[in-house]
Amino acid sequence: MSALAPSPLAIVDAEPLPRQEEVLTDAALAFVAELHRLFTPRRDDLLARRAERRAEIATTSTLDFLPETAAVRADDSWQVAPAPAALNDRRVEITGPTDRKMTINALNSGARVWLADFEDASAPTWENVVLGQLNLTDAYERRIDFTDERTGKSYALKDAGELATVVMRPRGWHLDERHLQVGGRPVPGALVDFGLYFFHNAKRLIELGKGPYFYLPKTESYLEARLWNDIFVFAQDYVGIPQGTVRATVLIETITAAYQMEEILYELRDHASGLNAGRWDYLFSIVKNFRDGGEKFVLPDRNLVTMTAPFMRAYTELLVRTCHKRGAHAIGGMAAFIPSRKDAEVNKVAFEKVKNDKDREAADGFDGSWVAHPDLVPIAMKSFDAVLGDKPNQKDRLREDVDVSAADLIAIDSLDAKPTYDGLVNAVQVGIRYIEAWLRGLGAVAIFNLMEDAATAEISRSQIWQWINAGVVFEDGRRATADLTREVAAAELAAIRAEIGDEAFVAGKWQQAHDLLLQVSLDEDYADFLTLPAYEQLR
Repeated sequence: MSALAPSPLAIVDAEPLPRQEEVLTDAALAFVAELHRLFTPRRDDLLARRAERRAEIATTSTLDFLPETAAVRADDSWQVAPAPAALNDRRVEITGPTDRKMTINALNSGARVWLADFEDASAPTWENVVLGQLNLTDAYERRIDFTDERTGKSYALKDAGELATVVMRPRGWHLDERHLQVGGRPVPGALVDFGLYFFHNAKRLIELGKGPYFYLPKTESYLEARLWNDIFVFAQDYVGIPQGTVRATVLIETITAAYQMEEILYELRDHASGLNAGRWDYLFSIVKNFRDGGEKFVLPDRNLVTMTAPFMRAYTELLVRTCHKRGAHAIGGMAAFIPSRKDAEVNKVAFEKVKNDKDREAADGFDGSWVAHPDLVPIAMKSFDAVLGDKPNQKDRLREDVDVSAADLIAIDSLDAKPTYDGLVNAVQVGIRYIEAWLRGLGAVAIFNLMEDAATAEISRSQIWQWINAGVVFEDGRRATADLTREVAAAELAAIRAEIGDEAFVAGKWQQAHDLLLQVSLDEDYADFLTLPAYEQLR
């Protein structure tokens, strides 16, 4: 690379962090600035397209496969690039944020892949953004360790051959990074996360026999996949590594993307490695897009929407068929249970649910699946080992028996379940407790023995909004209203105060979280993402 002019990027309103100069080098910031210059205008246009698409759905209350891309779907000749060795066997993947302890535990977990998360499992404080990058580089350099101040327990990496392969997830296109600006304009968080990670680690990962691998979140169209592909092409040329070194797995976690799976793979075909079924964000996207579509689009309590619901099976089976038709990996959804150290019976019931979920995914043709806790790795591994044996994947199972229509994907009323009052209470409880932790900088939070992230908070507040605006009447005759929601929220706030005590309550951000949940649940104007107003309060 030739000598670079000083980066136009400015670090704004950010306290200095230990060792930040190792991440925020002049060369790395110049690269991020160039990404911003070249690609942020297209990002802005694509966000505007999202709004236009949502307006169309509000008018028509339907979606269909795109006529303008029919030729891509009909052409059986194209395939995605073959998987690199480090990503050929993905039978169990663990997810989590990039704090130092999680970095070590995830790499050591026995999972084949770790989704190192700068997105929904990470609150984007400046500290998390910068030090998360540092932790990954330290792990690749094998200079990472951690001692828990509370327990005195020490953590260190296992031998290189036992470590999970890292697939890094940057923030979604909608989020900006306010601490990095060009001319007073924040840089998209996705470009910051991708740019810093790629610049510092692409060559280092190649030397380790792996590569710069990414999960792409919140994608809504094939044009957004095309933008990412162009970024990959530019980035590989910029640092001087071969085209096709990058591999990307796209989360199909929006309802619009479910109608464009083949097109998304096609746009990324030289860099694609698979698709993932992101179930909670997918439900959030259905509510968001069809929130004013009438009774037939009203979702019941989120815990009543299992993966055996007809419209969810249509989505996952279409994903497997699409991936295997094109030579890509199909990765299943999250097992979010957190084992209890106090209640063996809770563990027994939950482990059985996890086993059934992973058995079903393996039998359906998925090549791997997600878990949120290291104790779930052996359970998921056993389910996939039983189907795969010594094979790295089951991409040879083409699932040509699957036939999914456009209507099948949005047949929400095929589910025989209704919203309940207990579901409203749970949505308020999870919403307040998650947002409070997020405002303190925690993105992955154990609540009621489940690992919750931003996606579960999104579905919680979206369901409250939908139920109120649809005039849902619960089983006990009470109607979902703003006043009832405020009543439930006030009771939950009082219960939390009684549970943790006055001192801890005052030290936390409970009132702030309560107020923000009510804002995004009750406002007439539905906020596209909870994390947008929440980010304004994140310090």
